[in-house]
Order: sequence, then C-alpha cells, then structure tokens
Amino acid sequence: MGLTSSKVLALAVLTAVALFVLTIVLWPRLARRSRRAVLGRTGLLLMTQVMIFASVGLLANRTFVFYASWADLIGKEQTQGTVVDHPTGPAGMSQLAVVEKQKVRVHGSKRASSAGQIQKIVVRGGKSGLVSPAYVYLPPEYFQSGHARQTFPASIVLTGYPGNAKSLIKGLKYPTTAHRLAAQGKMQPMILVMLRPTVAPPRDTECTDVPGGPKAETFLAQDLPQAISAAYRVGAHARSWGVIGDSTGGYCALKLGLHHADRFAASAGLSAYYKAAEDVTTGDLFHGDQRLRHRANLFWSLDHLPARNSSFLVTSSKKGERNLKTTLKFIKKVKAPDRVSSIILDSGGHNFTTWKREIPPALRWMSGRLTAR
Repeated sequence: MGLTSSKVLALAVLTAVALFVLTIVLWPRLARRSRRAVLGRTGLLLMTQVMIFASVGLLANRTFVFYASWADLIGKEQTQGTVVDHPTGPAGMSQLAVVEKQKVRVHGSKRASSAGQIQKIVVRGGKSGLVSPAYVYLPPEYFQSGHARQTFPASIVLTGYPGNAKSLIKGLKYPTTAHRLAAQGKMQPMILVMLRPTVAPPRDTECTDVPGGPKAETFLAQDLPQAISAAYRVGAHARSWGVIGDSTGGYCALKLGLHHADRFAASAGLSAYYKAAEDVTTGDLFHGDQRLRHRANLFWSLDHLPARNSSFLVTSSKKGERNLKTTLKFIKKVKAPDRVSSIILDSGGHNFTTWKREIPPALRWMSGRLTAR
C-alpha cells in the first residue's frame, strides 16, 4: 500500500481509535503504582499519540502530496534522473518533450480511449529561456477514431506557491473531475496543462517578467501555449484557451487573463489575491520600476487597460477566507464587454477542501466560455 493510499490512512486512523479505546478500557487495571503498570500506561499513551500524529501526517501528505512514496519519505528514493534529448528547432521556438505517460484513475477501462491519459512533459521556452515540467491531461475523445481530426479547448492549471504539480492530479483531482463532468455531459472534453507557477524555483516570481531575471510571464503566456499548440490538437485562437489556479496560481490566472486577452478568453482565480506579493520569497520583482509594479496590481490593470471581451471567475467565502473584500472589489471594477462571475461560499478556508468544492463548477464555467476552434 502506497504512502498516499486511502487504505494506509484508514488503517492508521482505525489503529489510533483502537488504541484510544484500549487505553480507556485498561486504565483502571493499570492504575496501580507497580513498575509494570507504569510501563503499561506509558506504552499505551505513547502508542496512541504516535498513531494520532501519524494519522494527521498521512492526511496532510495525502492532501498536499509532500512525499509521493515511502522511499521518498525516508530518503531512499535514489534513482537518478533520465537525460532526455530534445529536438532543436528554429531560434525562438518553444520545444516540448514527453517523458512519461500515466493512466487516469477512473472506474472502468484504463485504456486511453475510455479513460484519457496523463503525459508528463518538459517545456523549453523559446522566448523566455525557461525550462519547466508539466502534466498534460488528454481526454478520452482525443484518442477516439471518431475525433481523430478534432481540436480541443485547453486550460492551463496552476498550483499555489511553492506548489507541486502532482497535487493537481492526486489532491485536487483535476483530470478525474474533468473526465466525470464530460462523461455526464456537463462540460466539453478539454485538455488540461497542469504545472506550478514557480517556473524558476525556488523563487516566487508572481508570474512576472523580472527585469534582468526570470521571464515567468513570457513563459506562461507565450512559450507554454506555443509548445502545447505545436504538440497537441488544440485550437489556435484565444477562444480555445483558458487558465485557472488557486492562491498564487489564482492571482497568476487572473493576471494572465487581464494582460493577455489575445491568448486567454477565460481565467479563473480560486482564492486569488489581486496584487503581487513582495517578500523574501519573491526578492526584488520590479527593481524600482513603478510601471511594472502598477501592472502587477490587478485593480490598476482593470482601471487602466481596455476591456477585451474576456471572462473572469473569482471565488471566496463569507467565513474562512481573507480575500472576500478584495474579491468583491474586483467584481465591481470589471467593465463591459468583459464579463465576471463568482463563487462565494458561506464558509471555507484557504485549502484543498475548499478548492475541491469550487473546481467542478469552475470547470463547467470554463467549458462554457471556450470553443474547440
């Protein structure tokens, strides 16, 4: 059983409960002052606490995927990486290489034509010079003969900072959610390009082209879509592209939608904030350039950039989120012909549990605003 397995978590929880009950049952018998009784009390208390902490740790790891396996946890994952030779092309062209293919965990057949497929890729940006891994979810229809010439809409999916792209698959379950909704006829089949916005780790670039530094915005807005369009059957126009993210990824999604309406027709920010962070993780993002600092403020962008017939989705909750006030401010500032929608929960914190409640309606919303061509 794997480290992130539901069975492992259930076993740990049941063991903790059993030890707790056993402690209560045996406590009167162990209430004596003998050495044996003291050792018994100490042992039961220690084992119960260890299993409680183990249960909490397993739950946190299953949610955020800090460690992918037992070997990864204990530091014995020593398999070296595989060197992948990438084809070269004209200067300025982005390059993409597929390094791994995975099955999508859905009920029924595991064939790509019925379950879809997840491909791990590495993208080298022709304009930014950045290199980043990502995961691409291809829906079942992509492999079906009846859709062999069909193009599909695509959405870039971003984690928060620092983020782990695997969490979009295992924790937030974007591929299985998209598969289920499409099978139910609630959204159209869509390609998902999943990655973390930290394309120049460990620095948090806030999806900004840093003067003299990483060109994160160029990578996400130009290099990545160019590489995906060249490798997969994706619609070439902005109406075929969306971007969605949570937390820092949510800020980035809205920022890309605002600044690159010629590339993205729809953008969704789950628990987003609306102004670039500037702290020890970001370093000096703007180097004193107030124009760049203003541009990284989404409220400033709404006030000063022309509306481009884009669609925005923002989320918050009345209790548990800190961005409710700024989210309502964002909604008020959006001007026609741009459109804005929202998901405001009664309660929900800044966490995976909340985002998993928002992802299904957000994907349906995204699907309704994108076209395959």
